[in-house]
Amino acid sequence: MATTITEQLSRLQLSPEFPESYPKINPVDVYRLHITERLASITGIEPSLIYSTLQWTQTLEKGDLTLPIPRLQIKGTPPAKLAQQWAQKFPEDDFVLRPMAVGVNISFTFSSKSVASVVLPTIYTLGSAYGFNTAHGERIPGDPSSAQLKVVEFSSPNIAKEFHAGHLRSTIIGGFLSTLYEKNGFKVVRMNYLGDWGRQYGLLAVGWQKYGSEELLQENPASHLFDVYVKISNDFKPEDDAFKAAGKRGEDTSQLETTGLFGQVKKYFKSMEEGDQEALALWKRFRDMSIEKYKTSYSRLNVEFDEYSGESTVKPSTMQEAEEVLKQKGLIEIDQGAEIIDFKKHGSKKLEKAIVRNRNGTTTYLLRDIGAAIERYRQYHFDSMVYVVMAEQDIHLQRFFKILELMGGEYKTISSRCQHVNYGKVMGMSTRRGTVKFLDDILRDVGDRMHELMRQNPEKYSQVEDPEKVADILGISAVMVQDMSGKRINNYPFDLQRMFSFEGDTGPYLQYAHARLCSVSRKTGFGVEELEKADFSLLKEKHAWDLLRLMGQFPDTIGQTLKTQEPTTMLTYLFRLTHQLSSSYDVLRVVGAPEGRETSVARASLYEAFRQVLGNGMRLLGLTPVERFAIPIFMNVLCLFL
Repeated sequence: MATTITEQLSRLQLSPEFPESYPKINPVDVYRLHITERLASITGIEPSLIYSTLQWTQTLEKGDLTLPIPRLQIKGTPPAKLAQQWAQKFPEDDFVLRPMAVGVNISFTFSSKSVASVVLPTIYTLGSAYGFNTAHGERIPGDPSSAQLKVVEFSSPNIAKEFHAGHLRSTIIGGFLSTLYEKNGFKVVRMNYLGDWGRQYGLLAVGWQKYGSEELLQENPASHLFDVYVKISNDFKPEDDAFKAAGKRGEDTSQLETTGLFGQVKKYFKSMEEGDQEALALWKRFRDMSIEKYKTSYSRLNVEFDEYSGESTVKPSTMQEAEEVLKQKGLIEIDQGAEIIDFKKHGSKKLEKAIVRNRNGTTTYLLRDIGAAIERYRQYHFDSMVYVVMAEQDIHLQRFFKILELMGGEYKTISSRCQHVNYGKVMGMSTRRGTVKFLDDILRDVGDRMHELMRQNPEKYSQVEDPEKVADILGISAVMVQDMSGKRINNYPFDLQRMFSFEGDTGPYLQYAHARLCSVSRKTGFGVEELEKADFSLLKEKHAWDLLRLMGQFPDTIGQTLKTQEPTTMLTYLFRLTHQLSSSYDVLRVVGAPEGRETSVARASLYEAFRQVLGNGMRLLGLTPVERFAIPIFMNVLCLFL
């Protein structure tokens, strides 16, 4: 019969837990403690050293835990010889098979006699909390009031534009990181720092005067403002190109900046900074319209924000304070009327020069970022300020952090708590309707395509409640999983054909795996109480053993994801899980299992716990697991339900 994790720990009579040991919520820690106690008895080595040296493996073929002996720094005997000696002395029992010496490592594999009774009760006890550990974020484990605070700035689109596909990665990665931190005990403030100030907004305002239509604005505010911005940007391009070329030649650009559209834009922005009420009223109107549009897109991606901030919210007094400190430290120089910092004079040659305030007295993006960081620190007293910004802005963020460091004192503390989480580009993003402009174009296109595929199976389609909503979820899953499949820093090609696939490592494949598990649950009809009390000793097959070993790794995988801050760390694990699952269905039959009803209940319990783990991982990534959907007719050969 099933036992609780507390009963298992009592049976093992394990030593007191180590600081990083959580056997009540992490099944692998149960085995770490057991192995540590046995090895300490055999070797005489300090248990805490053994415990901290044990590592989890990436593949089941290499066992479940490995001990790299060189890390113990034992002198006198070759590590390979020690591995052989210790492995031979380690006794096999109901918890761990006899270990194997592999070079300078000892490989440990969890016994099939114990793994189900350790892993499954933990999953059933914790449910949606399984895998997560609030001790990661709490200064005092078990005390939520001691949680460290992380402010996460992400998405940050420009005002008056539709949610452009270029902001997709920041939104997905930032949403994922915020959830990851929050579920592991950190207090999180999700912040959207809008591009609602500066030259780009001045350009839009000048464009509105030339191309704006109140009628079109009322019909579709975001779309019309985007069209206005595109038109005025085309008008401005020759002047902008001339300005950049002159700058590269080292020529004085002051004349270029005061004539034509360039002059109009700078004049308009200066009037805003000086408090012109008419200009500010128009700015507020466009800003409010943009935010309402963004919220619709964010809700489809399961993303929400605690604060809509922006460049416009930074107080002039804070920026002036920063400037005064920079001047007192001798960091600011005057170059052609502009305030600059020459980083090569301060030990950072690669950062070159940066403008702090323009020659006409208006603020720069850099100065506004400095002011914003100071204000956030004083408001939130954050432990960490995380900027989810594309890699193209690496130099900007490095300059920004370096300036705060050079300012010293409180500002240096702020710099030490700032972190840049960067990412690469999405290449060749387009839909069947042509080159993409907006994220909504992509989501509408993939949702329509998924709906078409679902309609290919009329029988299953008729069973789906709200098929259009399910198709939309599948389409969004396809986009998000493709984005998270590689390391953040890598550019990746946007491939609609690939993301639509129900085979391979795609969003639809993950959704299919979850929906199929839900189908098993519907077909068996066993209650939760019966599943929790199942006889886990009946799970004897290697397929069951391997599934359980993988499911037990979920907490360690989340811990590793906190270190890498890579969505792909979790996604890769989920695909390992689902690949193992798909190879198990034919062996671990539930409906009509020839071994009898008790075996059916035990296997159904295994699948239900697996569904919990898969669902927890999908929600962490920002996906909404579906319980039923119509797969394409060509997939029917794969759907021999149990």
